[in-house]
Amino acid sequence: MTAMVSPQAPANDDYTTAMLNLLPLASAAQQPYVSELLSFTLDRLHKEPELLRVDAERIRRQMQEVAVGNYRAFIAAADALLEIREEVSSIDNHLESLIAEIPKLTSGCTEFVDSAEHTLEKRKLNQTLLANHSTLLDLLEIPQLMDTCVRNGNFDEALDLEAFVAKLTTMHPKIPVIQALAAEVRQTTQSLLYQLLQKLQSNIQLPECLRIIGYLRRIGVFTEYEMRLQFLRCREAWLTGILDDLDQRNPYEYLKRMVNCYRMHLFDVVNQYRAIFADDTSGNEENYDGGLLFDWAMHQITSHLKNLKIMLPKITEGGSLSNILDQCMYCAMGLGWVGLDFRGLLPPLFQEAVLHLYSKNMSTAVENFQIVLDSHRWVPLPAVGFPASSLGEESTDDVSPPSNLMEHPPLAVFINGVSAAMNELRPCAPLSLKHVLAQELVKSLQAVSDSLLRYSTTRILKDSESILFTKLCQAFIETVFPHCATCFGRCYLGGAALISDAKSLFVGIDRLLAKQASKTIHKTSENGVHHTIARTASASLDEKEQNYTSPQKAYPAINEEIQESPVLLENDL
Repeated sequence: MTAMVSPQAPANDDYTTAMLNLLPLASAAQQPYVSELLSFTLDRLHKEPELLRVDAERIRRQMQEVAVGNYRAFIAAADALLEIREEVSSIDNHLESLIAEIPKLTSGCTEFVDSAEHTLEKRKLNQTLLANHSTLLDLLEIPQLMDTCVRNGNFDEALDLEAFVAKLTTMHPKIPVIQALAAEVRQTTQSLLYQLLQKLQSNIQLPECLRIIGYLRRIGVFTEYEMRLQFLRCREAWLTGILDDLDQRNPYEYLKRMVNCYRMHLFDVVNQYRAIFADDTSGNEENYDGGLLFDWAMHQITSHLKNLKIMLPKITEGGSLSNILDQCMYCAMGLGWVGLDFRGLLPPLFQEAVLHLYSKNMSTAVENFQIVLDSHRWVPLPAVGFPASSLGEESTDDVSPPSNLMEHPPLAVFINGVSAAMNELRPCAPLSLKHVLAQELVKSLQAVSDSLLRYSTTRILKDSESILFTKLCQAFIETVFPHCATCFGRCYLGGAALISDAKSLFVGIDRLLAKQASKTIHKTSENGVHHTIARTASASLDEKEQNYTSPQKAYPAINEEIQESPVLLENDL
């Protein structure tokens, strides 16, 4: 049976397919059933309607049973259906309102999308910031780090940071953080610049100067000319500060230290300038800086000479003046190695100082003479005598004050002042002032002569007092005047002749002596008594030694330094 059916199986399948095509009304769900019907025999087909009716009845009874058993569910379903209808109508209304609100929702969503995009951008920026937090923190700490470097003197590191920030500013000119960072760095750079300039105003040597100028060039604030000018200004401020710290209460010590300061530091500054700015191949600074170094050096020399001019008149000792002159000559000679030899400018200053000192001493001698003369009491004083042997042994070079002046205190005081003036002149006697100083001495002698003449006309003296006054005038002409000429001759060769030539100026004293002599002769002829002007020698030498005090004890103010010192040499400034 199977063997017989098998050959017919393909034929049946084809038949079934053909029948399905003839039933287009069968739905896809009914296709299996239709396929089953087609496979039935004819008898089976006749029984099929009854079978279908029975199945329908069975299903109906089952449905009734289900309905009876689940009536509550059906009622609930009906109620639910009613509520669903009501809710559907409500939903319909809400849908209409929802449809009306959809444009607003759309716009809100659009705004939300835009806001979300902006938030996303910020989030990306924050993520980038978080990823570069350490780098950004390092950037923000640059001003503080640079300030620390400046305070600790690490100028190389500070300038490296400044260059890095400048590069960032060039690369990112529109970033506010970078601009704020650059502003803070510029403030710190100003502090760095101030510290560098302050260092230039301190006592530093050439290597440190080179290092500081290198830093200034890296900062780039000054041009080359301005940098040279700043260097000289700072060094001048340092030099001025040293000079201001010197104590001016002692003019000699002040001048000595001032000259020494100029000798060392001015020489160093010029050498530092030439070493630092040695970029001119011709070797002449004027080809590059317009003679800036020359002008500055001349300003310093001029200031030095002004200080000398102010302080030299305050020197009261000739030896000190001579020492200052030696110091200045040595300073000028040392500065001559850098082209600042100013020895030719010194003579007028020291000549003026010597003349001032000499004139002051001579004026003091004349004033003291006038004071002692006005207060002098005309009483006989013990004569000063020396053994004849000692007088004969005196050498021709002896310029000690004559001993007979001890009998005339006003003249002794004057000679003491003249000796003091000559002693102060000896260490520093300018040859160019030979005639001027001679005139000053003659002027002082003439002032003494005028004082004596004025005294003789304004005072009424007794005969004994007149005799003593005449002896004083005679001692002035015969002793004081030659002694002053001799002292001046020890200061200058041929100086004694200059003083001796002025003897004609004392004609008034000669006339006074002649007048007094005529009066004495007239009185002698009338009274028949001979009066001598010289002192009587009735007392013995032993009695004289008991009646007077030694010259050194009586008048210790008489200065005999000229006698004790060697002969003065002429010092030409």
